[in-house]
Amino acid sequence: MQIVFETHQQTEDNEAGIATGWLPGRLSANGRSQAAELGVRRRSDGLDAVFSSDLARAVETVDIAFAGFEIPVLLDWRLRECDYGELNGMPRDRVHANRLAQLETPFPGGESWHQAVARVGRFLSDLQPRWDGARLLVIGHVATHLGLEVHLRRTPLTDALSADFMWQPGWEYLLETA
Repeated sequence: MQIVFETHQQTEDNEAGIATGWLPGRLSANGRSQAAELGVRRRSDGLDAVFSSDLARAVETVDIAFAGFEIPVLLDWRLRECDYGELNGMPRDRVHANRLAQLETPFPGGESWHQAVARVGRFLSDLQPRWDGARLLVIGHVATHLGLEVHLRRTPLTDALSADFMWQPGWEYLLETA
């Protein structure tokens, strides 16, 4: 099974330096333009389905990118960003000052990075056998990307969390099926 990952596109919070977490968020004008470009980039990519986080900024990305395009779109809460709990919507620098501190210890009122990555692992497990041999697009967040790196590339979570996230137009993964 081939999995293509794309992040939701740029939000007003991204531009303001806010860590949105489990809050809905909205795409900025630039993000809406990026979402349209994502659609152009992926509509002819041989996709069998799109799976997306159910948070508003990811759904808005999918709605713009695939408007009028006949492809199944399935929303899944397990593809959400890490729940920063009481820190949802706080300045990004404050939330991510020491990301490794929340490796196993949940954010106050939220979840740990380990818990967020485990959610993505459960999502991946549920793709089989229905989507064997398919090419799937997953739209998500940094936590979704971390989960894919940990589960599909076997990157240790500490290494993935310590690396700077660098946006790019998609990541390609292979999910080996039994």
